[in-house]
Amino acid sequence: MKPFFQRNLRRALFGIFGATLVIGSLSACGHRGDREWGANISPEQYAQKRDKMVDRVAGKLDLNADQKKLLATVGDKMFEQRKALVGQTTDPRAELKSLIAGPKFDAAKAQTLINEKTAAVQTKSPEVVTALAAFYDSLNAAQQQKVRDYMEGRPGWFHRG
Repeated sequence: MKPFFQRNLRRALFGIFGATLVIGSLSACGHRGDREWGANISPEQYAQKRDKMVDRVAGKLDLNADQKKLLATVGDKMFEQRKALVGQTTDPRAELKSLIAGPKFDAAKAQTLINEKTAAVQTKSPEVVTALAAFYDSLNAAQQQKVRDYMEGRPGWFHRG
């Protein structure tokens, strides 16, 4: 008769491998790290991420100092618009949950919420468009073509091949 360990070695190894795979997958999915772009990102965290993005794009497009400043301005205006869209709340889900908290859907509150968000987009969008236009217009023809190529989805800037 074979010892217990030899009889069940394959089963034990598959069990340990399976448990390790499941635990590893769950921990990987649960870990968000510093990649959170949620409503509560601080201005300092945003500035670091913006600078990293500007440096990356500047390397791909060969931007000069003035163009880098204009691109940073685009990022800042988009961040301001996002903050205005989120509003004063620290938990946007709580706002949405409050609409269905009672026995009936709170249509008046939902309409008010939509009106607030629409107003935020309407007031901040011209600033974003102006900043984006100033940046794009500052690019030379070759740089503009690189941007158009990227927008067409052609492998280029961020393609990891």
